[in-house]
Amino acid sequence: MARRRRIHTFSHDGLTFDVRDTGPLDGPPVVLLHGFPQTSTSWDKVSELLHADGYRTIAPDLRGYSPGARPAGRRAYATELLADDVAALLAVVGEPVHLVGHDWGSAIGWVVAARHPDRLLSWTAVSVPHPAAFVASMARSTQLLKSWYMGFFQLPVVPELVLTRARGVRERVLRHAGMDRDLLARFQTEMIDGGALTGGLGFYRALPFSAKGLQGTVRVPTTLVWSTGDVALGRAGVDLTPRHVDAPYELVVLEGVSHWIPDHAPQVLVDAITRRARAAAA
Repeated sequence: MARRRRIHTFSHDGLTFDVRDTGPLDGPPVVLLHGFPQTSTSWDKVSELLHADGYRTIAPDLRGYSPGARPAGRRAYATELLADDVAALLAVVGEPVHLVGHDWGSAIGWVVAARHPDRLLSWTAVSVPHPAAFVASMARSTQLLKSWYMGFFQLPVVPELVLTRARGVRERVLRHAGMDRDLLARFQTEMIDGGALTGGLGFYRALPFSAKGLQGTVRVPTTLVWSTGDVALGRAGVDLTPRHVDAPYELVVLEGVSHWIPDHAPQVLVDAITRRARAAAA
């Protein structure tokens, strides 16, 4: 194996991505994909615990979030392009990794796992089920109602205005979703002050151009961690997910935990990640 070096940035598709590469450099690499509306800092608690277990963590700021990777136009955020960005990072890492994704990071990770199984040792999805299972759940549960915000985010300009100027409305919605004072402060600092909001919304706005990137059977050892307190993601898609995994699979259900699992239940999540990683290594 070539001598490992820290990864601070990587380039793909003419864009430059920032990376937080921490923990023991000789440890098994765990790549952590953040969701909306958060950045790589959402993994801080998880990373600290993984480091204590001997793992190296590599957490990129995704397309739209890294200042050097904010292209214009909805099509630039199609899910297959987001997955290609992650594949480019895996090529820089240069060895198979344990992949973990939360929220949009989970949606992207499912695509990466289906397309690049040779680059992964294990896959842990957090909160979001397989994309095809999620779409199917819309017709047979209350998931469509839970996903009302996806339609709202399709509007031009208006979501930015509401999320930046109508602070009271914004905080009521985010608190309803389970965000606490610390998460709300980070939203202000990273998404609004940091200029990542429009790029993050681009993931939703590109959904009409992403259908072909949402299919594919996963043949990587997989764990899905889902919480009953998640107001955005119901159980139906979770129960449909095993149909799309042809590999060892585990479902971990966290009772009463909000959508923000990496922030609110980091130890339980790390236990699930490392259990999957150890099983894959064995």
